[in-house]
Order: sequence, then structure tokens, then C-alpha cells
Amino acid sequence: MWADDAGLDAAERRLDEWESSLAERAERAKTLATTMRELTGTANNADRTVDVTVDSAGLLINLRLDERIRQQPAAHTARQILETTTAARADLLRQVSDAARESFGDDASAQAIIDSYRSRLLPDQGPDDARR
Repeated sequence: MWADDAGLDAAERRLDEWESSLAERAERAKTLATTMRELTGTANNADRTVDVTVDSAGLLINLRLDERIRQQPAAHTARQILETTTAARADLLRQVSDAARESFGDDASAQAIIDSYRSRLLPDQGPDDARR
């Protein structure tokens, strides 16, 4: 009978530890979601004539063009805006990656979050492994 009671106690302890671990993980996920909603990415081009800010979804929320932009062809300005927006999204992805790894370490959950953002923010770059 003693062995059965000891086994039952050990099983109860494992279940309690598992439940505690899940609750802790859920709290970290909730905190991460709040943090990520507040993130923005920013970038400017080399001559600082274009400044871009994107929100946590990678959508453009601010665009500043320097007056010097008027002295160049519109097609060049358009390319600069697109390139700078991509750089702002890369900045956002870096912040998302840092936040996910801070919350979950090198866990598969962190990598899944990072890969999901990468595929939405920088679809032409592919997963992390594809760029190595």
C-alpha cells in the first residue's frame, strides 16, 4: 500500500508542477502579446530624406519626406519609400524576435512566433533557416 500512496503523491506533484508551468507560460504569452501590440519599427534611408514608421502589424503609420526629395525623380522617391518601409519592418521583426526570445528563450514557441512575423513582414526573405 505504501508504494501506491507514494506513487500517487508523486503523480499529484507532477500534475501540480505541470499546471503551474502551464499557468506561468500562459502569463508570459499574455505579457508578450501586450508588449508586441505596442511595438513599432522605424527606419530612414541613407541620406535621411525618407523616414518611415510601421505599427506592430507592419503597416505604415508615419512617413516623413525631407524637402530635398523634390529634387529627384518620383520613381526614385517611390523606391526609397518602399526600401525604407522594408527596413522599418525588419526593425520591427528584430524587436519581435528579441521580445519572443526574452519571454520563451530558444523554445519552439518563440521561433514559431518569429517565423510567423517574418512571413508576414518580410515574405521575400523566407524562414530563418533558408537564409543561412
